[in-house]
Amino acid sequence: MPGAALAESAQKAKASTFTPAKPAASTQVQKTAAERGVNPCNSPDPGFGAYEPWNRAPTLGQMLLPKRGGVSSSGDFDVMFHFHGHDPARKEWVRVMNGVVFVGITLGVGSGKYEETFRDRAAFTKLVESVEQAVASHAGRKKARARRIGLSAWSAGYGAVQEILRDPSARNRIDSVILLDGMHCGYASQGSLNKPQIQPFIDYAQRAASGDRFMLVSHSSIIPPGYAATTETANFLIHELGGKPTKAKTRKGDPMGLELIARFDRKGFHVRGFSGNDTMDHCAHLGFFRDVLASYVKPRWRAPSP
Repeated sequence: MPGAALAESAQKAKASTFTPAKPAASTQVQKTAAERGVNPCNSPDPGFGAYEPWNRAPTLGQMLLPKRGGVSSSGDFDVMFHFHGHDPARKEWVRVMNGVVFVGITLGVGSGKYEETFRDRAAFTKLVESVEQAVASHAGRKKARARRIGLSAWSAGYGAVQEILRDPSARNRIDSVILLDGMHCGYASQGSLNKPQIQPFIDYAQRAASGDRFMLVSHSSIIPPGYAATTETANFLIHELGGKPTKAKTRKGDPMGLELIARFDRKGFHVRGFSGNDTMDHCAHLGFFRDVLASYVKPRWRAPSP
């Protein structure tokens, strides 16, 4: 869609009223681990693949460094910062990735700790710098610089991404954002969503929809108590772009028993919605992380070969 048409479509969407709607009754389904073929909350461990074991050089969390390569002749490298569930995410990462640095950060239960930590704008700057220093040391170089930076989050980890994207200087360095069943917000008094709370995601979604960045949001059909479901927030992002989600058919390749029910695609912005309302459905979105990496991030970044 041309830029002018995209802007006009978005303006029409903002002029219309978005009414939050909980996931439909038909989506409130569950599967056993036997039916899924795996327990998504305790999946098999493939080890570290093409990566060294966890390295605690970053100022927060831990990182995976490639055993070989990943750094260009000029000292550039790519890095994904993942928030919440770092070890389950590691299991999926090593199955498909090589060359790209992975930083995993888990700060506890709930989004509050993530928001609080990265509300300090210096926190992310220091984190990136510490990774650059560690990569330089590992590669035997004086300096190394993060070329493409991605932010991924599962569940409560969205709070970190939300705060990082509020900082213009940090936001301009971010090439890709992946939110795995974890974008929540409160309701406004009028019965609508608390838009200012997720404004950073709206702004980034608009950049991705223009083709300037990459963003993928997945949602389950879990209905949380007292705040917006990931279905509602994902649909709100689509609404802000002037679009509507379309129904989708379940795919044989969907991981860990997930069943695709809705999708939306516009250039670099994508939404994938799934049925299911229990804990295993939530954990299964970490299995979907592998698909996102293989289908979008790996071909987009083309990290320096090992």
